Amino acid sequence: MRVMSRTEMSARAAAFAGPLAGLKVVELGQLIAGPFAAKTLGDFGAEVIKIEPPNGGDPLRQWRLLHDGTSVWWQVQSRNKKSVALDLKDEADRAIVRSLIREADVLVENFKPGVMEGWGFDYETLSATNPGLIMLRISGYGQTGPYRDRPGFGVVAEAMGGLRHLTAEPGRVPVRVGVSIGDTLASLHGVIGILMALQHRHASVGIGAPKGIGQVVDVALYEAVFNCMESLLPEYSAFGVVREAAGSALPGIAPSNAYPCVDGWVLVAGNGDSIFKRLMKAIGRDDLGGDPALAGNAGRVARVAEIDAAIGAWTAPRAVVEVLEVLNRAAVPAGRIYTAKDIAEDPHYRARGMIQTVKTADGLEVEVPGIMPKLSVTPGAITRAAPRLGQDNDDVLNARPASA
Repeated sequence: MRVMSRTEMSARAAAFAGPLAGLKVVELGQLIAGPFAAKTLGDFGAEVIKIEPPNGGDPLRQWRLLHDGTSVWWQVQSRNKKSVALDLKDEADRAIVRSLIREADVLVENFKPGVMEGWGFDYETLSATNPGLIMLRISGYGQTGPYRDRPGFGVVAEAMGGLRHLTAEPGRVPVRVGVSIGDTLASLHGVIGILMALQHRHASVGIGAPKGIGQVVDVALYEAVFNCMESLLPEYSAFGVVREAAGSALPGIAPSNAYPCVDGWVLVAGNGDSIFKRLMKAIGRDDLGGDPALAGNAGRVARVAEIDAAIGAWTAPRAVVEVLEVLNRAAVPAGRIYTAKDIAEDPHYRARGMIQTVKTADGLEVEVPGIMPKLSVTPGAITRAAPRLGQDNDDVLNARPASA
């Protein structure tokens, strides 16, 4: 296992020029949504200055499993960032933050609507001295609308966005996806919005706008979830059909499900027309593969229980590894359910650089997810370990322009 030392990461940082090199980001968010967006920008070369409260910092520092008092999750969420400890409730510290924003390209925040305005950080005020500023605002319900003032977390957004209703076995309580997917979806939509706003800013450079024209990117958690809900709304609009929970199955697309083995479960997606024929041949059911009524998806959906039963009868007496070997030879998409241990031991993850080992500030060697997406000319990189609270106060604040 090769470990990147802090010295090596510093050397890499000096040589690294990602596609966002030169972009200055001020992050005022905390926990997940805003910080994940800023982390993504930092992975590709942006300078990210994270503002944290001096007393304890971002609460994520204390979430889940800790090593020497700091969450190992922190090593993922705050890599490639600088930490500056300032109290946003203090006017003198807010003045410092304003000076940082004045020189920034992007401002990221995920507070409840109205909080930024209460601090004098509304976009109108900030853009008066920095008209090229792009401000990403992530909140539960967005900056407008009747629900804007409600507190909103990702778990609530997942429910309102339609996802939670579907994540269950039929007739059983809807369950959480397992990770903070609502926050992460909002973060990724926010990054997309920032990149589009940067393109517009570049195109609008001209007299009176030397950096171009900035704008606000307004991302609501529930809308980010809703945007990924596929056919949910048009099916209700056209047919009055309310899509219901279907467990591991993929409603309206067959066959695609989880099937039992003697030592676990296997996921099989045999829903393409030619794939279905190969799948049926592989499991010894050419009678189904050659049935004209099952040649198209509509026919298979009508008889999905029969098809699932046939696949399940074949997988049930076999081990997962045997099932996957047969289906891989038949070019049928299939896979097993991975745990963290499976991920850590999988050679494909490592071949793709998706598992990297870094050394934290307290000396712990820890594996973290690698960088994605993969860019062929300007790939991202981990150039800084997650910072200690206030680690970069001197460097960042002493580097401010004298006029600030």
